[in-house]
Amino acid sequence: MDRWQAMRIFVKVAETESFAETARHMNMSAPAVTRTVAALEDLIGARLFVRTTRSVKMTEAGNRYLGDCRRILADIAEAEATAGGTYATPTGTLNITAPALFGQMHVLPIVIDYLNAYPRVRARTLFVDRPINMIEEGADVALRIGHLPDSGFTAIKVGAIRHVVCGAPRYFEEHGVPTTPADLRDHRVAAPTSAWASPEWRFAGDQKVTITPSLQCNTNEAAITAARQGFGLTRVLHYQIGPALVAGELQIVLGDYEEPPLPIHLLYPEGRSAPAKVRAFIDMAVPILRDNRLLN
Repeated sequence: MDRWQAMRIFVKVAETESFAETARHMNMSAPAVTRTVAALEDLIGARLFVRTTRSVKMTEAGNRYLGDCRRILADIAEAEATAGGTYATPTGTLNITAPALFGQMHVLPIVIDYLNAYPRVRARTLFVDRPINMIEEGADVALRIGHLPDSGFTAIKVGAIRHVVCGAPRYFEEHGVPTTPADLRDHRVAAPTSAWASPEWRFAGDQKVTITPSLQCNTNEAAITAARQGFGLTRVLHYQIGPALVAGELQIVLGDYEEPPLPIHLLYPEGRSAPAKVRAFIDMAVPILRDNRLLN
């Protein structure tokens, strides 16, 4: 059995959840795909998939094996690319992940410029507000907000983000400006999920204020819209209200009481040498992000 080919087939079945679809993608017969996976399971000594007449789902062992297969196949591709010289010219597909709103506002414009500069590269974005495993998701580059755990990845700091309290000028004209965190108890609040999931708003000096929001929003954008319309105050990350600040629709209060800002990093897996598609993106993205005044 060709172990490398068997791993490729296994990964494709895991991605498509279909033996027939995998066969079409790989120009094979469905029975050949089934036999290959069965032989791989015999070799490993564990079931990789649970098969029914309607679906193909991975087992727990299959999930663990998938991450290893993707890493091994990536190492093989890296070795071949190095030998073939493609590390000198950006080619292939660049997979990029970032928090949803940050990705749309600040990463996507860079991706578009990057693709215009390197037409031989394709890009795939995954902008989600959840932690992902870069290896399992096949991400080449990740933008992360917050303090990073120890890992074998290369991390480049590109900025920092403040957690701010803000409101519309007309709201402050009618209700006054809070001068201390304790004053927030006397103000109306529109809180996004990330805020009202924990009713305590924390400030410098270990100050805490329990907030009872008048409006609970399941997205940051909704809470920001409510604040822009003069409904009340909200608390979000600084970059999320950048356009509203520039337009004068929102203003920040209690700046002297803010907690230390959260670092922003570009993260990519270490290897013998990063492929050209990754190095070119990092070279373009780092100065752009560092020059963004909303991120520093």
